[in-house]
Amino acid sequence: MNALLIVGAALSAIAAILHIGCIYYGAPWYRLFGAGEKMAMLAEQGSIQPTFITTAITLVLASWSVYALSGAGVIIKLPLLKWILAAITFIYLLRGIAGFFFITNPLGRSPEFWIWSSIICLSFGIIHLIGLKQIWANV
Repeated sequence: MNALLIVGAALSAIAAILHIGCIYYGAPWYRLFGAGEKMAMLAEQGSIQPTFITTAITLVLASWSVYALSGAGVIIKLPLLKWILAAITFIYLLRGIAGFFFITNPLGRSPEFWIWSSIICLSFGIIHLIGLKQIWANV
């Protein structure tokens, strides 16, 4: 079993659960986690758009958690495991790096959102990268 991919799976699962919290608790949570005032206002107005977007993100994060568990050897080997884990790792790292470029032009979010979310995504990406490197030859 690969401990880092288990940690990566847990982190993606926690992120998915927090997104479910945004759907359930609405505008205050969208604001708390920096989704932007537009998303918060749409949630307050009863729009389905925030729920749809957040559900999509939740499903992606949950699937990433399952793939990390598969790579860790906790569950069965899933199709295209090596390449999907590589893509997940790349996306986390890319999002982490790209977010720093939005600090001065935050696109409706706060600079703090971009800083913290970038640090989080980079951390997730590094954990996945090291875990993936450890299993690469055996997957």
